[in-house]
Amino acid sequence: MLVRICTIFEQEFGLATNTKLLGGADEPVYLPADGEHGCNRLFYREDYLSSALHEIAHWCIAGEARRKLEDFGYWYNPDGRTVEQQRIFEAAEVKPQALEWMFSVACGQGFRLSVDNLDGDSSVNHHFAVAVVDQARLWSEKGGLPSRGDQFLSRLALSFKVAEVTDSAHYQLTNIL
Repeated sequence: MLVRICTIFEQEFGLATNTKLLGGADEPVYLPADGEHGCNRLFYREDYLSSALHEIAHWCIAGEARRKLEDFGYWYNPDGRTVEQQRIFEAAEVKPQALEWMFSVACGQGFRLSVDNLDGDSSVNHHFAVAVVDQARLWSEKGGLPSRGDQFLSRLALSFKVAEVTDSAHYQLTNIL
């Protein structure tokens, strides 16, 4: 399945945006083209489908200015975050995780919220879960997906033969809360 996801990304965005989706990384990261590397590189962790979809979601949301910055200019505090650091992390993750969820549905895969804080409090904050659900619901019902996110979502749904993905009935909202 990862090969298929990478192929779809390459077909939709590779040449047009000079970006490659690459697996096998110890940690996910986005690296813009530089003097040594002629293309932008979007690395996902090892061979995890969820990591690939999550990193694609970040890439689809990032604007042109952010795509010129390493890891889109986001800060990253390692595991063991304080409660305040975790809330800041969660605020930045609402849209990427909502979009990742939609991508997961489009390719028939399960989705699980990530708090990415294994050495700290790894329980899912109810408010964070509700915010992700609300964002996915908003995009599903009212539209407004980032254009690259909409493009990738449509291609996934077509490739995996999933009916209307943006129909909120496809989301098992109670399972995420």
